[in-house]
Amino acid sequence: MAAATPMSPWGSGTPDIVVGPLDLAARVDEALVVQAHAFGLSQDEIDVRRHIVLRHLDDPGARSFGAVAADGRLVGFVYGLPNSRTHWWSTVVEPYLRVTGSEDWLDDSFVITELHVHPEFQQRGIGRSLITTITDTVDLPRSILSAIDTDSPARGLYRALGYQDLARQVLFPSAPKPYAVMGAPLPLRRRG
Repeated sequence: MAAATPMSPWGSGTPDIVVGPLDLAARVDEALVVQAHAFGLSQDEIDVRRHIVLRHLDDPGARSFGAVAADGRLVGFVYGLPNSRTHWWSTVVEPYLRVTGSEDWLDDSFVITELHVHPEFQQRGIGRSLITTITDTVDLPRSILSAIDTDSPARGLYRALGYQDLARQVLFPSAPKPYAVMGAPLPLRRRG
């Protein structure tokens, strides 16, 4: 696993934030508080996601990283795992990718399952540091993810890192908004 590193190499202006490996199972409730603030989740949604996160962490290829403030507070996290066409997410996005001729992205890819930064700490390079740190530990040629299909800072970050739209207007059951599926070759693009 990668060692914890201060964020200053990315010019984040947040040198007191350390990004490093995270025992997500032990800190799942803290992580879900971050996600709830960043994504606007209800308590019912948090309860459902807790079980999903813990189930994902049973995968031997799952890994997670956190951004921790000097006071020990978790202010951001990312986790993911190698994709499998048998995963629920893959079964939902596969028909959309087939239509665009991008179905092969489901193979030999690392899925960024969740990436969230507490709103008080956004726009400081923490999300960039989290996603580049986790993907740098992956021995796969590419990464895929899904994001709400709007022009947002998150989608802008993904594009800056080399992710491109593979399918848009992807509908997940019970999700109120459509998503875009994005993919990027690894390693991710760096600034400059």
